[in-house]
Amino acid sequence: MSIRHGLLALLERGPRYGSQLRTEFESRTGSTWPLNVGQVYTTLSRLERDGMIAQDGEDEAGHALYAITDNGRAELRAWFENPVDRTSPARDELAIKLAMAVGAPGVDIRDVIQSQRRHTVQAMQDYTRLKSQAILAVESGGARERDDVAWLLVLEQLIFQTEAEARWLDHCEARLIRLSAAAATEPAPPPAPAAQAVRTAHAVPHRS
Repeated sequence: MSIRHGLLALLERGPRYGSQLRTEFESRTGSTWPLNVGQVYTTLSRLERDGMIAQDGEDEAGHALYAITDNGRAELRAWFENPVDRTSPARDELAIKLAMAVGAPGVDIRDVIQSQRRHTVQAMQDYTRLKSQAILAVESGGARERDDVAWLLVLEQLIFQTEAEARWLDHCEARLIRLSAAAATEPAPPPAPAAQAVRTAHAVPHRS
C-alpha cells in the first residue's frame, strides 16, 4: 500500500494537516487500511525531505499545513501513469501457510484449507453486503459522493480478491486429492538386489 502517494493525491486538492489527511485517507478507502497519526507524520516528514511537499503555514486552529510541490505533482503523475509492479509480489500469508503445511508433522493441510475457505466465504458475504450499502450511497448522491464511489471501487476489488482466493483454495484441495490418489495407485518399487538375494537364499532348501 502506497501511503506516500495516497497522501500526495490528497494534498493535490489543497494544503492539509496531518490528522486531516488521515481522516480523508480512511474516508476514501472505507478504513480498509487504517492509518495512525504517527504513520502520517512519518510519511509527511519523508515527503518533505524528498522535496515532494513543503510546509505552508498554519490554519486558524494552529495546525501545521502541508502543500504539494512541483516535484510532488510529477511524482504523483508518474504513479498514476505507470502500472503497479507485479514482478515482485507482496508476501501472501495464506500462500506461505499452505506451502509450510505441506508435509508438516501433525498438520492436515485439507483442514487448513477448509478453515480458510469458511473465513473467505464469510468475508465475501460481508463485502457484498457493504457493496449494496455503498451503491445506495452513490445513487443517493450528496457531499461525500466522491468518497462513496472510491469506497465502492475498493469493495469491488476486495470481492474479486476473495472470490479468486476461494477458487484457489478449491483448486488446492482438488490438487491434493489427485496427488493422493496417484500416490495410492503407484506400484510398489522393486526390492533391492541384496534384499532379493537374501529372500531367495531362504526360499531354496540346501542340498546335501
